[in-house]
Amino acid sequence: MSLILGVSCFYHDSAAALIKDGKIIYAVQEERFTRKKHDPSYPFESIKFIFDKLQIGYEDLDAIVYYEKPLLKFERILQLIHKFVPQSRKQFCESMPVWVKQKLFFKNYFWSLVEESHGGKLKKRPKLLFSEHHLSHAASTFYPSGFESAAIMTLDGVGEWTSLALGVGRGSEITFLEQIEFPHSLGMLYSAFTYFLGFKVNSGEYKLMGLAPYGEENSERTQNYVKLIKENLIHIHDNGHFVLNLDFFDYQHSMRMCNKKQWEKLFNIKSRVDGDPVGLDHMDMALAIQLVTEEVVLKLAKHLQEMTGEENVVLSGGVALNCVANGKLKRANIFKNIFIQPAAGDAGGALGAALAAHYIYGENKRDVISSKFDHAFLGPEYSRDEIIAYMQANDISYQEYQEGDLIKEVASLINQGNVIGWFQGNMEWGPRALGHRSIIADPRNVDMQKQLNLKIKYRESFRPFAPIMTERENKKFFNDDVPGPYMLFVSPLDEKYRHDKPAGYEDFDLSKKLYFKRSDLPAITHIDYSARIQTVSPSSDILMHNLLEEFGKLSGYEILINTSFNVRGEPIVMSPKQAFLCFMHTEMDYLVLGNTLLKKTEQKDYDNADVWRRDFQKD
Repeated sequence: MSLILGVSCFYHDSAAALIKDGKIIYAVQEERFTRKKHDPSYPFESIKFIFDKLQIGYEDLDAIVYYEKPLLKFERILQLIHKFVPQSRKQFCESMPVWVKQKLFFKNYFWSLVEESHGGKLKKRPKLLFSEHHLSHAASTFYPSGFESAAIMTLDGVGEWTSLALGVGRGSEITFLEQIEFPHSLGMLYSAFTYFLGFKVNSGEYKLMGLAPYGEENSERTQNYVKLIKENLIHIHDNGHFVLNLDFFDYQHSMRMCNKKQWEKLFNIKSRVDGDPVGLDHMDMALAIQLVTEEVVLKLAKHLQEMTGEENVVLSGGVALNCVANGKLKRANIFKNIFIQPAAGDAGGALGAALAAHYIYGENKRDVISSKFDHAFLGPEYSRDEIIAYMQANDISYQEYQEGDLIKEVASLINQGNVIGWFQGNMEWGPRALGHRSIIADPRNVDMQKQLNLKIKYRESFRPFAPIMTERENKKFFNDDVPGPYMLFVSPLDEKYRHDKPAGYEDFDLSKKLYFKRSDLPAITHIDYSARIQTVSPSSDILMHNLLEEFGKLSGYEILINTSFNVRGEPIVMSPKQAFLCFMHTEMDYLVLGNTLLKKTEQKDYDNADVWRRDFQKD
């Protein structure tokens, strides 16, 4: 096999990935095109983009690979509905029409979507293959890892039956050794707390992780929550395997995660709904489930290392996006090396499915060096001519620079306190902006976290921001000489750059905790003196590296704030048009599109937020 299309869809985070002779050519998420966050639909637009770029079609493919096995998933749903009658009646009524109409006859349904995408019947159908969900996760991270062999850990909500798998990859082979099956699931446990604390399941887990450090680990309340969780919700064995007490969960037989009244009685805390104030008890509960999650991950890792004898480990699945747990795992030194593919969630299943087909079904030998994942810039890009044409057609005011002059001007603007929208090259693969579709600003500014959250991102004030920095700054400020290019690990700031917490801090409410100056770089230092790191080298992103160095000349720090170029509830911007509308809708000061610089106050109607809000939401 030489040309393989991987597809993930119909749950959340639909995506498509194309590989040629095992090499990743493109990997893109459908939400970036449709502007529907976590879009689950068949990735029509993603596939069209890939085909248009390469001037190919479905008939040129050797295979299409779907990221899981629908009939196995249907078996699980049916068995659980039967097991939990009568509580499962509503779930049966809501899910069965979709399965009977579409998914029970999945191959026919899938081919109908392919032909709709193609614009008619195919003269020649490629092979249609089906990977297993956790095999897709494992393949997505092991094959591009650069490791000849590695232990493998995949953790998420659920695939077909599996919610956690432990295994080993060697050469081109992946072998699973142990697994835990649904409804026992670490991902679902974490999501149940996401739900109870008023955040949206399958997207709010980031918020829960960001809220956890505001809790007090040594407080009586936090320790009591941990105790209640471990005594009532989950039993954790010494090897990390676990069993959930299903009496406290509803997801296995209904569309809700848990019975909030039952949990309120257990924890003696009122459940929160979106928009409610965040109290000290909510912070401590978020920390409690984070600590329990970390305990499971570390015990599993130790067991996995003892079982396989490997010095390398690779992770995937939605739980592998918990970068706080990842950081704890890294510092535990259970494994010498860790790799996590940046689209670790279900979107990454599209890539894993294609790679699994190439190496396992196709029986191809793996070249570890050439197959190594060396950057995440695998999505759409826009040429200078396309950017200029868009701006001229829409009467947009801009100034074009030579690259070196642009870097100096932007570094100076950031040093003056301006917030910059930064749009360059191919779009990132995965949920994090990594310097091609980013909003960047000065990390020294004590008010910048508040400004970015409330006036630009339009999101909760407690949400932290991450640093993007040169590798030497990572070593200096975080005592870490291992590159972290994908923003997947949280590291503690060196103590000499920290500022002491004020007296009585433990009893402060959220707003008061949030705005004391924590370090020399307050805007990228979380409340617990940590940061979700991203490092840049000249080989990974020369333009950003040059900007960091230039800012360092002015400020003494080769570090910037890097947050995704979007607002709350919107996917990261993909095109120049989306970037411009987001720029005008928010309080960013400047926008960089390629080598052009746009100043907010020079645009027509720059002060009419209602116009730009309407156009942005319409696009």
